[in-house]
Amino acid sequence: MLGLMQDWPLTVDKIIDHAKHWHGDREVVTRSVEGPIVRTTYGRIHDRARRVSNALKAWGIAPGDRVATLAWNTDKHIETWYGVMGIGAVCHTLNPRLFPEQLVYIINHAEDRVIFTDLTFVPLLEAILPHLPKVERVIIMTDDAHMPQTTLPKAEAYETVIAGQSAEVVWGDFDEQTACGLCYTSGTTGHPKGVLYSHRSNFIHTLLGLQSTVLGATPNEVILPVVPMFHANAWGIAFGGPAAGAKLVMPGAKMDGASIYELLESEKVTFSAAVPTVWQGLLGHMKQNDLRLSTVKRVLIGGSAVPESLIRAFHDDYGIEVLQGWGMTETSPIGTLSNMTPELADKPFEEQLKWRVKQGTPPLGVELKLKNDAGAALPHDGVTFGHLMVKGPTVARAYFREEGDIVDDEGFFDTGDVATVDDLGFMQITDRSKDVIKSGGEWISSIEIENIAVGHPKVELAAVIGAAHAKWDERPVLIVRLKDGETLDKQEHLDFLHGKIAKWWMPDDVVAVDEIPLGATGKIDKKLLRERMKDYRLPEIQPD
Repeated sequence: MLGLMQDWPLTVDKIIDHAKHWHGDREVVTRSVEGPIVRTTYGRIHDRARRVSNALKAWGIAPGDRVATLAWNTDKHIETWYGVMGIGAVCHTLNPRLFPEQLVYIINHAEDRVIFTDLTFVPLLEAILPHLPKVERVIIMTDDAHMPQTTLPKAEAYETVIAGQSAEVVWGDFDEQTACGLCYTSGTTGHPKGVLYSHRSNFIHTLLGLQSTVLGATPNEVILPVVPMFHANAWGIAFGGPAAGAKLVMPGAKMDGASIYELLESEKVTFSAAVPTVWQGLLGHMKQNDLRLSTVKRVLIGGSAVPESLIRAFHDDYGIEVLQGWGMTETSPIGTLSNMTPELADKPFEEQLKWRVKQGTPPLGVELKLKNDAGAALPHDGVTFGHLMVKGPTVARAYFREEGDIVDDEGFFDTGDVATVDDLGFMQITDRSKDVIKSGGEWISSIEIENIAVGHPKVELAAVIGAAHAKWDERPVLIVRLKDGETLDKQEHLDFLHGKIAKWWMPDDVVAVDEIPLGATGKIDKKLLRERMKDYRLPEIQPD
């Protein structure tokens, strides 16, 4: 027997419809790429997104066609998102931090027909356009006054395009399983892979994100998503903000500490989300200029493991709670969050840190499991390492235009992470499977060592990789980028780790470098780092 409820397709156009009808006057503030702060509302964004839809239809864009964006977090980018998705086309967000060769591969693999781009990226597109045979036109997200001279095909100013279109258009007249968004992985191993979201998965992900243990957005919140819209859908905030009727503050192209601080204060932001490097830049600016934050209550940090020193700085110096999140492109991206249970919240902050540095527990809608190499389930005892598996309605089951499913016989996706889960359900990533250091047959967590090492006052960034060892197969090496003006004292950094990690985890060497490479999403690029260190050899005298 089936239920007798209405069939109301879960399509994302309903999200911006809701924002327009019930929160139409709520502000969306943007630091524009041209420079000035501009203000709009959900009502105006809704109107202009429908004009984008009609422009696309006039160009022959049909359901299922891919339309790309190469753009910062702005009001125009939100309009384009909903304009593309509303008519059943696929919004493909391009990450400008990828190498040009990767962008060429991704655009051609997706067969993007139209690209909407910010002024910043016009030179980049001009350089790679000869290698993009499927791209028919480029829309530059500006007005005629700022329109550059360009060789891009059929290039038009965004404002001119939408000014000539009607706002009358049919949205959402398709199945909820219709493809909605396309986002490619960063491609650290092999070619980037396309994750094709459906309207249903994005809608459910929005509901998942509105749980109080996730974004918990309300009309009273003012949200600054520093995390880019091209980084796994801005962690869902471009959907969750309108769904909740929260005020959005979009940072545009300026991600430096001073610019972020200005928006946080001037717009009275209460909640913000970014990767650790952004927050480190902000805290450095605030400390240097003796500044405070008057309205921010919580910050969501993800993209890579959050160092204890960063959690401490927000709490001890500014009274701000850090919510650590874990996820990936394939999970839309919400996976787990480090919410304190009532029992943990009653503990002193120093004791809470043991759990705050972990990636946390899954919200309703995400299932987690640890498995060994043979696919057998492993215990949640906090010490047993296993392959982190994930399952749910917002998790990918296959990659775009690749044969075969990417889930096991139980429907779980292997994240490629190695993790533990403790008896309270808190998951902790210990390594990517390809980065695991095996010493004497036992695993060493490079991430845990890195998160402690970066707390040393002289260290700007820290990474740990394995180096070949005749007796133990591999031993950890700590690589540090020191702050300006500092010099390396190896023993000082080893002493800093003493007592905080197992003795046999202690790095066999400390190496200072001018740069630790970061990938397109702000994570340390271990693959490139190992390539740069390929000629490195451990000191001849080794501790047993």
